[in-house]
Amino acid sequence: MLAVIPEVLSAAEAGEALAVLQAADWADGRITAGHQSAQVKHNLQIEEGHPVHQRLGDLVLNALGRSAAFISAVLPQRVFPPLFNRYDVGMTFGAHVDNAIRQVRGTPHKIRTDISCTLFLTPPEAYDGGELVVQDTYGKHRVKLPAGHAVVYPATSLHRVEPVTRGSRISSFFWIQSMVRDAMRRRLLFDLDMAINAATADLPPDHPAPVALTGVYHNLIRQWAEVS
Repeated sequence: MLAVIPEVLSAAEAGEALAVLQAADWADGRITAGHQSAQVKHNLQIEEGHPVHQRLGDLVLNALGRSAAFISAVLPQRVFPPLFNRYDVGMTFGAHVDNAIRQVRGTPHKIRTDISCTLFLTPPEAYDGGELVVQDTYGKHRVKLPAGHAVVYPATSLHRVEPVTRGSRISSFFWIQSMVRDAMRRRLLFDLDMAINAATADLPPDHPAPVALTGVYHNLIRQWAEVS
């Protein structure tokens, strides 16, 4: 499932993060690439452990925790500490699939990458090109979002970043291990949650349907969730 998560960061928060990143020191983006990805990856990245990485990573994680849409779409168990990349003119990331397992730098902790996420920080009018292109069974989806908006999509998807032809594209990216490993089950739960929200808004406050549907939702999570 590909889903847009609006306003993970406010416009002001995204602008402040962008200003900090524009003044930061950048390294070769291949520092976190696997063997195959390194052959098609041409961008810049903030090194893990850098003070900017830690400061802005905490900002993003706190924002994700406040986003009901993000939680509903991915049902997070673990979130990889957010990373930050930059594409200047001519930079691109060719078609690839993300590594299945990522280890958190400096720790013994690993996460299974069920879901990938890109959080856009540069306003779309500030650069040309740089679209995220995600390919699935329904075709190719081109994604270029306002600053502060995010997109989540299966990490199993073949995806790429188109070359930037004007300006610079700065984003945060990371992976999520979901409590519900199966992508179809996650989609069903998301659709059910959206239906519950719609029914709650449209029906009288004492109508029994939203409560009954909420019970079904949580009982399905009990059946399908893996927690530790």
